Amino acid sequence: MPELPTVPELLSEAVRSLGGAERRNQLTMASAVAHAIESGEHLAVQAGTGTGKSLAYLVPSVRHAVESGRTVVISTATIALQRQLVDRDLPRLAKALKKPLGREPKFAILKGRNNYLCMNKVHNGMAEDPAADAELFDAFAVSRLGREVKRLTAWSSDTETGDRDEVVPGVSDQAWRQVSVTARECLGKARCPVGEDCFAERARLESARVDVVVTNHALLAIDAISGIAVLPEHDVVVIDEAHELVDRVTGVATAELSPTTISAAARRCVKLVEEQDVDRLEASAEAWTAVLDELPAGRWEHLPDGAGQALALVRDSAWAVRTAIGPSRPGQATMDPESAAARTAALAAVDEVHDSAVRVLTAYDEPDPAKRRDVVWLADEERRGKLVRIAPLSVGGLLRSRLFDESTVVLTSATLTVGGSFDGLAVDWGLPAQAPSRSDTAMATGTEAPSDESTVKWNALDVGSPFDHAKSGILYVAKHLPPPGRDGLTPRVLDEIEALVGAAGGRTLGLFSSTRAAKAAAAEMRQRLDTPILCQGEDSTGQLVRKFAEDEATSLFGTLSLWQGVDVPGPSLSLVILDRIPFPRPDDPLLAARQRAVESRGGNGFLAVAANHAALLLAQGVGRLLRSTDDKGVVAVLDSRLATARYGGYLRASLPPFWETSNPDVARKALERLAAG
Repeated sequence: MPELPTVPELLSEAVRSLGGAERRNQLTMASAVAHAIESGEHLAVQAGTGTGKSLAYLVPSVRHAVESGRTVVISTATIALQRQLVDRDLPRLAKALKKPLGREPKFAILKGRNNYLCMNKVHNGMAEDPAADAELFDAFAVSRLGREVKRLTAWSSDTETGDRDEVVPGVSDQAWRQVSVTARECLGKARCPVGEDCFAERARLESARVDVVVTNHALLAIDAISGIAVLPEHDVVVIDEAHELVDRVTGVATAELSPTTISAAARRCVKLVEEQDVDRLEASAEAWTAVLDELPAGRWEHLPDGAGQALALVRDSAWAVRTAIGPSRPGQATMDPESAAARTAALAAVDEVHDSAVRVLTAYDEPDPAKRRDVVWLADEERRGKLVRIAPLSVGGLLRSRLFDESTVVLTSATLTVGGSFDGLAVDWGLPAQAPSRSDTAMATGTEAPSDESTVKWNALDVGSPFDHAKSGILYVAKHLPPPGRDGLTPRVLDEIEALVGAAGGRTLGLFSSTRAAKAAAAEMRQRLDTPILCQGEDSTGQLVRKFAEDEATSLFGTLSLWQGVDVPGPSLSLVILDRIPFPRPDDPLLAARQRAVESRGGNGFLAVAANHAALLLAQGVGRLLRSTDDKGVVAVLDSRLATARYGGYLRASLPPFWETSNPDVARKALERLAAG
């Protein structure tokens, strides 16, 4: 095979073909990614908006895949970025690099099994989800569910991919469950009567034949946690939106145990085992209900009185049912696919109940709470009632052994430094702290990170941003306002919002810490201002963002999902308002346990957990302001603690270097000039 062009040469060709301009930051990042792939040293890259980071990691990834014949995995946190990579970036890049690489690179998208239609379930009428029984008393819900399932059944004859994202308009989760299966419920290609036509298997087979596979953090976590090779064989993983990695992996590794799930598992087994076995499992659900009904929501420092006996009953009765179901008979799936599918679904449900009960029972084997593997808490939800959740105290060890020890990993995002350092996220990822300082920006090399027992090498690189933040944006902190309390938005805060939005002439993205605050602010501003105010929840988020971008006078108020991913360049967005520093709730059981674990080792739990969480989200929210090099505007933080609290400087070190002021007149006059100009 002839020697391939270098990464800088390929990047130059790609930028020229795509009609772009060469960017120094982009070349720096691409060279660093190429060095990481070549050396096997992991790399964390912070690349601000406008850097062109997708192209900066795709070019060296594609080159490596073509040269080595091995697949590169690209993992994202959001569907939006997945779609951007698969529908726009990769097709254009593949065409641009076809000539210099000697062939057109191939790519595919791979999702979890439950994102694909299950033809066995469609054809063989597998039993409906028993957990949905409660909704069957609602005639409207039944008719809607029936219409959606009918539409999905008709769609199954036309689709070539079976991908849920192609269903337009979309359907409810309950309807989709009627035509899909989880990995645990799947019969497996060899045993399924329609295994050869399975959409999920076809997607997986396709992913093994391509150069680049685009997936999500959840599937990456499943691949790591299960020990089953869900993803094709690979030696390089690029993790975009890497600031989300720990939360997404934690979500996959979190289990729950509720009376509803136990009863649903029992109902799945009615036709498969003796009546007394089902009755015993149902009785364990009742015992579990009795225990939970007497307890308040919150973290369990130890097993409450009666919980151990109830959990043992759940564990033993679930195991008895599992044993009674027994092994499948050879050829059963072919002769009676409906029964085989029902049996597999029942086993999956019973296994989940059994494993969750065991996990809670063994969570307290370690007497030191800071050394326990899992955190257990009781949640009380409006729709689902009381249920117990079990989540890992840390996912660093898992990521270290199953991700960083297996592949070369590149982690990137616009926000990876917390308090000016990569260490906060590095420790959460399972990498040794005290990353080497950048000694060569082109290659991001440095001395080995010190660690007692680690031989893992990783490098950190901040390629900066194409924006001149100090000339393009103002960070206004309302230092004169009292610190926010628990009573929602005060009259003084509402007056401040009115003055700012009025000065900007609309053009405002309001990011609030709660849905209640966003709705209250929207309602009040509609009374006070004559410019349109949209509020999250009144339409789909995509539609709201589109309306906001189309009309310069319109403002959009919302909560958490708007803090990330909203991309509105131009004059439609001149002001970003944040009502308060986005600290996690102090009663969040998992974060509180993680904070205490840090403190038990002599660290600062507040900075390591709560402040780091707030800093990342704050940086994401602030990052909504400048989306192109021509953008200008103001970020207004209405939480005086950012200026007055001891941790304020730590949080501000995570933000872009805007010009700062605490003078409200300066902020308003700047907005008025932008509106006039």
